[in-house]
Amino acid sequence: MVTAIRIIHVIFSVGLIVTVLLQSGKSAGLSGAIAGGAETFFGKKKGLDSLLSKLTSMFAIMFIVTSVVLALLIK
Repeated sequence: MVTAIRIIHVIFSVGLIVTVLLQSGKSAGLSGAIAGGAETFFGKKKGLDSLLSKLTSMFAIMFIVTSVVLALLIK
């Protein structure tokens, strides 16, 4: 059981790394922070960036869940 969860945990960690690396970079500096906030507020985030953002959130949540489950099982 622990081995199966470890394998799933590794898959989620690799997926999280890949989705974070595939996302486009945000603009640096104060103007980038203002523009990024405006784009998020007004909903101009579409297409591949939106998909990668959702996948990153999903992989992060599943990574945390498997981390907690592994910690409880190994304890």
